[in-house]
Amino acid sequence: MAWHEWPLIVFTVLAQTSVGAFLVLATMLLTKQLSTGAEERLHKAMFGLWAVMGLGFLASIMHLGSPLRAMNALNMVGSSWLSNEIASGSVFFALGGLFWLLSVLDKGSEAIRKGLMIGAMVVGIVFMYAMAMVYMIDTVPTWYTSLTPAAFVATMVVSGAALAQLLLAVAKHDSAGTDKALPIIGLVGLFAVAIIVMQLSTHLGAIETSVTSALAVVPDYTSLQTTRLVLLSAGIALWLLPLVRRTQMTVAPMLVAFVLIVGSELIGRGVFYGMHITAGM
Repeated sequence: MAWHEWPLIVFTVLAQTSVGAFLVLATMLLTKQLSTGAEERLHKAMFGLWAVMGLGFLASIMHLGSPLRAMNALNMVGSSWLSNEIASGSVFFALGGLFWLLSVLDKGSEAIRKGLMIGAMVVGIVFMYAMAMVYMIDTVPTWYTSLTPAAFVATMVVSGAALAQLLLAVAKHDSAGTDKALPIIGLVGLFAVAIIVMQLSTHLGAIETSVTSALAVVPDYTSLQTTRLVLLSAGIALWLLPLVRRTQMTVAPMLVAFVLIVGSELIGRGVFYGMHITAGM
């Protein structure tokens, strides 16, 4: 478990969670799934989304050591995936944050706000792609696999949908279909994570270098992944409970579910960074 990489663990998980939630909520706003009053309440509740994103960026700055290093990293935009990640993440934060601010203050035309929202959605997807490509390094065989972007997308889906559900509960939304669709998305995300974990175990078992094996680098791999799946399952079960009981989703249980889900993904990301080995070493 690579706890020494905690800034990157926190940054990647929270950024993926924020982008996933924004894509869900922006889609709902674009398709007019909520009443005017619910939209206004949701705009206020979306402060939580930007707070989560802000915490992620704060963690990334701590990893770099200072904001100046982040600025220096932007010198390679277009030729470095790390620079592309920082640039696209900053633009996503700026566009999405400006959309949110104008919406809360009820400033600017609807066309401007819609344009900012769609722009943030597009840049958010670019941000997620750039983030995955940062780790597609052919000299790191444990990361150089389609399972890496798949794992990142799974985090975006399950944690992002959970954050979207939490913010909708805070906003006391009036879209009954959403309370049915989002928990199902979370359940699908659980199955996706479980499949990725199983395939990753097989992938790691086939990797050996001259001095070690991939599984030896993470000796507690099985127990960590088991803990992760237990936490994730508990979070999803709590999320699904109102759907099974046919009751309204409320904030308190959804907050607990969200914490369990994000906690499970932080453990999974810690395992990911702990898997780092270099080919030939």
